[in-house]
Amino acid sequence: MISGVTLYVVIAVALLVLAGGIGLVAFVNGRKQPKPPVEGRGGGVITEERPPGTPDPALEPEPETPADTGATRLLERPEGTAGRLVRLRQRLSGSQGGLGRGLLLLLSRDRLDEDTWEEIEDTLITADVGVGPTHELVGRLRTRLRVEGGASEARAVLREELLTLVDPSMDRRIGVTGADGKPGVVLVVGVNGAGKTTSVGKLARVLVAEDKTVVLGAADTFRAAATEQLSTWGERVGVDVVTGPEGSDPASVAFDSVRTGVEQGVDVVVVDTAGRLQNKAGLMDELGKVKRVVEKQAAVTEVLLVLDATTGQNGLVQARVFREAVAVTGIVLTKLDGSAKGGIVVAVQRELGVPVKLVGVGEGADDLAPFDPATFVDALLDPA
Repeated sequence: MISGVTLYVVIAVALLVLAGGIGLVAFVNGRKQPKPPVEGRGGGVITEERPPGTPDPALEPEPETPADTGATRLLERPEGTAGRLVRLRQRLSGSQGGLGRGLLLLLSRDRLDEDTWEEIEDTLITADVGVGPTHELVGRLRTRLRVEGGASEARAVLREELLTLVDPSMDRRIGVTGADGKPGVVLVVGVNGAGKTTSVGKLARVLVAEDKTVVLGAADTFRAAATEQLSTWGERVGVDVVTGPEGSDPASVAFDSVRTGVEQGVDVVVVDTAGRLQNKAGLMDELGKVKRVVEKQAAVTEVLLVLDATTGQNGLVQARVFREAVAVTGIVLTKLDGSAKGGIVVAVQRELGVPVKLVGVGEGADDLAPFDPATFVDALLDPA
């Protein structure tokens, strides 16, 4: 039987042996462990041994990095006018070709009797051309085809007369040049839901693509989403957006926007205005106030009315309302690539006496294009 003293001695020796073994294993593993990886300049990982005496990069102090000011953020480069016009032709060909095809089929008949001419009139009126312009066009077609020939000349005659109806002589340039070194000021008006705020953002892209400096004014303060939406458009192309608290005075935000543009010396200030039509008189008074207040800083050089092309004749009612409040100088037709009927271009120009200057032909960021009458008419007659 082992005495108590002997037992204690055996246990102590065993513990010493165990501790020594653990220390030996840790020492060996530490010698075999690879050095920590260091990120290489090319983004790879370097794991090879360093020459003796070379300092360990992992132990070097981290270099100081400047605070992120947004200067390194990559900005989008909007598409230029040439590419937009190509897409305009493609989109219009696919969506508006029904009108051109229908007219050509009717005019190519061997005999153009009264029933045929009535069908032509119905086709034009259904396409939202309007009664007055329809009677003018049909009258000219009847006279010319009687004198110049029948079906063989139908396409050429129709193209010329449609182009005349759309009126290529109208000045479709957007007024963005201010006077006395001040920026041009563009007010964008229209009812909510017509694509007004989106059109402001897309117009900013058009201007940036032309190397113009821009400030946007989010003066549609009664629609919370409008300010956020416009700010996003501005961030994407590096354009400053002046905002105000939700529900604040739109004229105040518009004033601050133009003042900011003047102080920064930008080329153009584009102001998104309120578009609540529930109270027509209130909205019209509001728009008039915005224009008066803005012009204390710089002259308004363009007032663009945004209309949803798919609303057809209802869009003309809206146009009349806005014409009473502000001197509209140009039309932006949105959603012209959808179910819209091409005749609305003619009708709205006749109604307001001002040109369609821009058209929206899709949901993409660069799907706002300058309106070109020849491209529009050719798309009607030569569908994709």
